[in-house]
Amino acid sequence: MASLLFSPLTIKNITLKNRIVISPMCQYSAVDGFANDWHLVHLGSRASGGVGLIIQEATAVSPEARISPSDLGLWKEEHIEKLQIINKFIVSQNAIPGIQLAHAGRKASVSVPWEGNKKLDITQGGWHTVSASAIPYHDDEPFLPEALDKDGIQKVVSDFKSATKRAVIAGYQVMEIHGAHGYLLHQFLSPLTNVRTDEYGGTFENRIRFTLEIVAAVQSEWPSDLPLLVRISATDWAEGGWNPEESVKLSIILKEKGVDLIDTSSGGLVSHQQIPLKPNYQVPFAAKIKKEASILTGAVGLITEARQAEEILSSGQADVILFARESLRNPNLPLDFAKELNEEIQWPKQYERAKL
Repeated sequence: MASLLFSPLTIKNITLKNRIVISPMCQYSAVDGFANDWHLVHLGSRASGGVGLIIQEATAVSPEARISPSDLGLWKEEHIEKLQIINKFIVSQNAIPGIQLAHAGRKASVSVPWEGNKKLDITQGGWHTVSASAIPYHDDEPFLPEALDKDGIQKVVSDFKSATKRAVIAGYQVMEIHGAHGYLLHQFLSPLTNVRTDEYGGTFENRIRFTLEIVAAVQSEWPSDLPLLVRISATDWAEGGWNPEESVKLSIILKEKGVDLIDTSSGGLVSHQQIPLKPNYQVPFAAKIKKEASILTGAVGLITEARQAEEILSSGQADVILFARESLRNPNLPLDFAKELNEEIQWPKQYERAKL
């Protein structure tokens, strides 16, 4: 019987040739937000490796939205040209180019991982950060994030709208909004980081308001016949935080608003989180949202093997599988998985001599 992992999936006007998705993974290799040949080779090699969809790393909607000074951005027109080149190559390999638009909020202005993820002050090339409330990620941080006022909130909404317009010109065919991992949208969602007393804080309805405004802004520029995804952290793994039940409630509303798939991750909001890391540890959240919100979901997190991924799909727990670290270890993951599952798939003609 044919595997589900290598079966096509149609979402709106886009058909993925298989259910293998490259998860957004920051490369910390940009200068002033510009993509370069590293991004072309990194993303392009996964496209030639046989994946169905590649979601480009968290791409900042403004300079202050970056995690580090070396993040990709899409806040000015000049960023578009190189991204068009990369997307054209991805499409030439029969893969779908996607992008994740993001704002890091209070987790912004840090050094790249190989320099310690240290908070950068203004003298070190950093910048003032913003959040739902003036609560830092680490207690010993040198400065507090600034709680966004109404004008600041509307600027972020406008930045997402403008970046989406550029993403369309750049040739992306799937859009993902980053609402997970403790970044700005997540900071508004969780009561651990949102202690506001205005219409953006307090109740569930108020805490999701900012996310819904972002979704509407993106939809105003994103073609209605192309897929729209939202990545969420289904739980904060911390007492009193955002939880799976709220994730289901939000997912129901997002589906009603026209979102097509929930990319289901978890954690990242607070430094005292307690995550029980093990294979498939996040899959139950994708399964819960898929069942209770009746929306497509993506599963991610310590999924490393073909049969493991196939079982998640065949048991109805998710609709696509997102691979992150495993795809860094092996850019040709789909070619290897196809062999393991006895699936015949098209190899790049340049590589066919290596096919066994």
